[in-house]
Amino acid sequence: MPGIDECLLEAMALPGARGAALVDWSSGLALGTAGDSPVGDHETTAAETAELARAAAEYESFAPAADAAPGDAAGQPVEDLIVTTRTGYHVLRFVETSFDSSVFLHLWLDRADGNLALARHRLRALAEGLVLR
Repeated sequence: MPGIDECLLEAMALPGARGAALVDWSSGLALGTAGDSPVGDHETTAAETAELARAAAEYESFAPAADAAPGDAAGQPVEDLIVTTRTGYHVLRFVETSFDSSVFLHLWLDRADGNLALARHRLRALAEGLVLR
């Protein structure tokens, strides 16, 4: 099971990966980063993506309570978010943890070289195997 650094390095091995981070969406802080940041500063990117993640996870418009599986009160209501820009993709994958589950993986992909389907599949596996120390 990979730790934060190993997880981010594996994410950066994906085709078209430009940058990756593990972010705490309750505080907006990056717990780990790799590669580049879209704005040149990983902390700014972490704070901005945390706002998006918080909105998706907390607002009923994105994750209605009726969508929850019976007996599944502990899981994240949203699995991932994808933002498409003219030059890239941003994939935010929520990570289930044994504590408050307020972290997500953020992968920034180049649109010309990235494979969005592969990135989603691989981020899911990385999130499931991530060991937070």
